Amino acid sequence: MAGILGHRIADDYSGADAFDEEGGCEYKSTIAKSINATYNGISVQDTWEEQERYLIEDKIGKYTHHYYARYVGGKIAEVWRLHCLDVLKIALPKAKKQYPKKRSGNAKDPRIGITISQKEIHQYGVQVL
Repeated sequence: MAGILGHRIADDYSGADAFDEEGGCEYKSTIAKSINATYNGISVQDTWEEQERYLIEDKIGKYTHHYYARYVGGKIAEVWRLHCLDVLKIALPKAKKQYPKKRSGNAKDPRIGITISQKEIHQYGVQVL
């Protein structure tokens, strides 16, 4: 994806996936029939306020642009770019809904997982390929 978009690939495996003209960015990809993106394994914080701060400052809001690609037969079929504020607009309510159950310790997987749907990507994103 970085090669096609003209981005610089990150030097290590933690942090940004690549760097575009505005800095670090996040990449998500799928081979599903319709484009979508999943943020899995989000650590649960002690309070909702800490959780919200973590998502805004350290997880989602840290990267200005989030790029979502859909692959068909090993080739990129489409790529969309969303601004982090739009991703947060989508993700925060979903995380807040999951938070009590995840925090209670009764969930099979105690981490938060958020899916950004095709409808949300099309509503808030800009197709770049």
